[in-house]
Amino acid sequence: MEQKPAEPNWQVAIERALFASRWLVVPFYFGLLLSLAMLFVIFVKGLLTYLPKLVTLDLDTVILATLALIDIALVANLVVIVVLASYEMMVSRIDTQAERPGWMGALGFGDVKLKLFSSIVAISGIQLLKLFMGIGGPNAPAPETLFWLVIVHVTFVVSTLLSALSEWISAQAKGKK
Repeated sequence: MEQKPAEPNWQVAIERALFASRWLVVPFYFGLLLSLAMLFVIFVKGLLTYLPKLVTLDLDTVILATLALIDIALVANLVVIVVLASYEMMVSRIDTQAERPGWMGALGFGDVKLKLFSSIVAISGIQLLKLFMGIGGPNAPAPETLFWLVIVHVTFVVSTLLSALSEWISAQAKGKK
């Protein structure tokens, strides 16, 4: 068996530095965890705004408040998925005694990207629904505003579908199903 020639010391040092640089993304993940705390505060603030006057609220207001809370929950879930999956993909496997969600360690970059796109589509759809529910009210958006928001939403949907198709084609090319 032929032995591989030894790499020069400078090349080994560069490769080790490049490999160690993955730890530079960890502060970004902590920043995202802080944004998760911010989302929690806004979620609680939303609940505390509506709960005291719940018995006097009409159905449309309750639905709009619920949709706003769902928006926050979707974004919070997305932050958790991005932080955990990205850390495991880019930095190190998370070894913990806690029960691991089934998706941890199983998501690749394409999976995280599709979850991100899908969440954006869901959030955009919820925002549109909230605006459509306000039609006829005092804060109703202008028709041209709604038109452009629908165009943006459709663009998100098409982008998500094309990304999913791209991932599917890639998986088929690799022999996965």
